[in-house]
Amino acid sequence: MAYDESLAQRIRVSLKSLDIAFVEKKMFGGLAFMVRGRMCCGIVKTDLMVRVTPEHYEENRKGPHARPMDFTGRPMKGFLFVSPEGVKGARLLKKWLARGVEFVQSYATDSSKPGRR
Repeated sequence: MAYDESLAQRIRVSLKSLDIAFVEKKMFGGLAFMVRGRMCCGIVKTDLMVRVTPEHYEENRKGPHARPMDFTGRPMKGFLFVSPEGVKGARLLKKWLARGVEFVQSYATDSSKPGRR
């Protein structure tokens, strides 16, 4: 399954401008961007996939062009898809990427969360 390479390049530029170290991995038939060893965001076909903190999930899910990530038919908690219209400009893309970075940073600093090693 192909992913939107132009969106991938925009994500690379945005993460670099935020001075965020990241690694790219092919996942979910698309591309994932890992920060501190955790998935921050990615691309599935033409949609941005972003992880959000549990306390902000509902408000972000209700945002324009956002929907639960459900490519298996079952929504994955904490993950959202954002359609191309929701990340058209650099400002909108950075806003969504900041949410993914916030997830990673909150996870890495809270040792009570499952999976913390």
